[in-house]
Amino acid sequence: MGGAEYVQQALAGLGQAAGGGVDPALPLYATTFVVVDLETTGGAPDGGGITEIGAVKVRGGEELGVLATLVNPGVPIPPFITVLTGITQAMLVPAPPIEQVLPSFLEFVADAVLVAHNAPYDVGFLKAACARHGYRWPNPRVLDTAALARRVLSRDEVPNRKLGTLSAYFRTATRPTHRALDDAKATVDVLHGLIARLGGHRVDTVGEAIEFARAVTPTQRRKRHLADGLPKAPGVYIFRAADDRPLYVGTSGDIATRVRSYFTAAEKRARMSEMLAAAERVEAVECAHSLEAEVRELRLIGAHAPPYNRRSKFPERMVWLKLTDGPYPRLSVVRSLADGDEAYLGPFGSRRAAELAAAGFHDALPLRQCTHRLSLRTVTPACALAELGRCPAPCEHRITPEEYAARAVDPFRAATATDPGSVVRALLARIGALAADQRYEEAAVVRARLAAVLRATVRMQRLTALAGIAELAAARPAARGGWELALVRHGRLAGAGVSPPGVHPRPTIELIRATAETVPPGPGPVPRASAEESERILSWLERPETRLVEMSSGWASPAAGAARFRDLLSKIENAASHQLSTERP
Repeated sequence: MGGAEYVQQALAGLGQAAGGGVDPALPLYATTFVVVDLETTGGAPDGGGITEIGAVKVRGGEELGVLATLVNPGVPIPPFITVLTGITQAMLVPAPPIEQVLPSFLEFVADAVLVAHNAPYDVGFLKAACARHGYRWPNPRVLDTAALARRVLSRDEVPNRKLGTLSAYFRTATRPTHRALDDAKATVDVLHGLIARLGGHRVDTVGEAIEFARAVTPTQRRKRHLADGLPKAPGVYIFRAADDRPLYVGTSGDIATRVRSYFTAAEKRARMSEMLAAAERVEAVECAHSLEAEVRELRLIGAHAPPYNRRSKFPERMVWLKLTDGPYPRLSVVRSLADGDEAYLGPFGSRRAAELAAAGFHDALPLRQCTHRLSLRTVTPACALAELGRCPAPCEHRITPEEYAARAVDPFRAATATDPGSVVRALLARIGALAADQRYEEAAVVRARLAAVLRATVRMQRLTALAGIAELAAARPAARGGWELALVRHGRLAGAGVSPPGVHPRPTIELIRATAETVPPGPGPVPRASAEESERILSWLERPETRLVEMSSGWASPAAGAARFRDLLSKIENAASHQLSTERP
């Protein structure tokens, strides 16, 4: 370019159709890069201010194309910019405005990785120009040579990471001159010099290069090798310490990619940094599909309680709410169910959650709350609740066992097993009465108890329906053809597999059945699996694409069951969430 002449060249690569981005696993030598540099008026990226664009497309060290143009910013150019770049107002008058240049530039960078020195500056101007003039920013992957140089080159090698300094260090064919095309060509040579240094850091793909350029800890950089050799398949990964203790268990549809992400700048969790410092190896367990991987993860976490897993570590801490034995049953929080237990609700993740639901039943039903063991022969002195009319005083035999069962016990059984309607109506009436008396805080307490009751009954009835089926076979289309298959027995995943594309899945189902885990029935809705495992299975089964192949018995929920109150539960939870957000300072 020279004088006022407007030059726009696109020597190659402009005929490519827009694509969906670059695969991060693409080797660096096979990646197409577009190295770009802008000259501007020096202001903020507000959609204008660009005075020149220079871009060079390269792949494998070979130049594929060049795009260079002056741009009329529509505003006077500051004198100090003219002194710095040599670009005058007279040179920009015949140049096209940015809205005319953008279509060619966006076509030029399609299906390529965008490279710039101090990339946030250049990308910021380009994104703002697209937004201002109605062009969709393609959101390409971006590699910043300045950031990459900070990771690759030490202070002993270069005193700073300015483009001129790096150009002199790598002895580039073109030296930067504060003109867009010259600076872009210099950046190309700097990029190639930096890529040559990446091999020593075990960085071979474009995704790894982009992540390597970001700020990562020395521990992450030192232990990147732990991700080597892992399968690109669904399954479970286990970070283990030097003594082989499991530190952390996770799951992914692509084990290799997920584990590599722990060694990138995207991983910022402090506990993960601590875990990586203690980890010495990563073990991978390949699974047939995502459901098997999720279930194996839950079981491994429950069995080993890895210190860096926060969720699902203690399935044995689940508790139940059940009616005790005797002529006047009461609600009791227990850790397990016995074979004879029939009236119960759960499981709950904590004792506090169980007690909140129990308080809801106590508000709705005349269940006694004392812990005395009552006798039909001996009278026990009544407590204050009887005097307040909150208890029918079975301790003083003011109510017969038959009347107590009809008013308190049978409604609880019905609410948990089939229809909680009577309990819901009683609690709604209590909430309405409190609100009418402007006792809003008390009404909110009862509302929370109603939510706990509904949440628990909806959950248990869903789990009970699945756990009651002795065997269920289901199939879901696999992403690469064929079918993902699952065999579920009493709510527990007993076997899993994948049938090959183009092959009938029946032989694979029979093979899974022959080798599947034997799962006997037991008390409770999830006797042979954790509630979380059965819920993961339910989520998989309830997807629209999942087909039910065989069932040993029907799969059904009560027609007037708790599920009909899901909308009410959602409204209560939304109201509680809104109240919490408005109360926060």
